Amino acid sequence: MSRGRKLGALGAAVATVLLAGGCAAGTHPGAAAMVGGTEISIGDVDKTAQAVTAALGKKYDTASALSDMVSNVLVEKVQQQKSITVTPAETAVAAKAVVGGDQQTYEKFQADSVARDFLNQVGTAAIVTAKLGGGTVEDLQNQAKLQQGSVALRDAMKNVDVTIAPRFGQWTDGRIDSAVSGSLSVLSPQTAAQQKAAQQQQGQG
Repeated sequence: MSRGRKLGALGAAVATVLLAGGCAAGTHPGAAAMVGGTEISIGDVDKTAQAVTAALGKKYDTASALSDMVSNVLVEKVQQQKSITVTPAETAVAAKAVVGGDQQTYEKFQADSVARDFLNQVGTAAIVTAKLGGGTVEDLQNQAKLQQGSVALRDAMKNVDVTIAPRFGQWTDGRIDSAVSGSLSVLSPQTAAQQKAAQQQQGQG
């Protein structure tokens, strides 16, 4: 698995969380998402995508950045609710694990404040997930502990509304579905292709 995929999967910890999100309130211009009252701005998403792309040495798009930033905020809220303590040392261990233990890549993240803060948030999210599953920093590769933690996250955050700006898609099952168009009248190319294939299949049946 590439470093980019590891990062995009939040160290394989938070990607398995299925979090329910509401979309009634909407977002105002300049906001990429609202997560339980916490705003993530489009500007911050753009800066994060650029900084992480530079640190990874490969494309990390804005949709991936926003999806992971939303997950980070959700986990942070659970951490506050459950009074889970995460030390800087634990965050550092997790952050290095997220980039596959690649010291050079880790140092590139540390050299940029935006990339560093983002990676630390991802690392903290992984630690919180492990601790919710009864584990410690040593259980970042323990799938059983991470699964237990993911279930606990889902339960803790089921009433938190997540609203994504239409240009990015919709928040579905813990990730952003960019195939869902923000307009009810205009389908994205991918969605249109999927519907056409489904209609053809039904016709053959």
